[in-house]
Amino acid sequence: MKTLIRLKIERFWENETEYFIATSDDLQGLVAEGKTIQEAIEIAEDVAKCLLTLEKEMNDNLQLQAIPSQFEYPLIMEV
Repeated sequence: MKTLIRLKIERFWENETEYFIATSDDLQGLVAEGKTIQEAIEIAEDVAKCLLTLEKEMNDNLQLQAIPSQFEYPLIMEV
């Protein structure tokens, strides 16, 4: 089953260095940090896989939101 996990991505600056943090209200414990948005998303995917596997092993009643027929996806463009 495919599952929709909505990520919230925030940009931070520390010591003149930009980085991004991805979290999710849909999957407790998901936190990923990357130097770019894409890196944060890729790390979040890996973390989500691990969390879902652990959750499934501990609880067969795992209930996540199935992918709806329509949803929003922000397309971020640099111009």
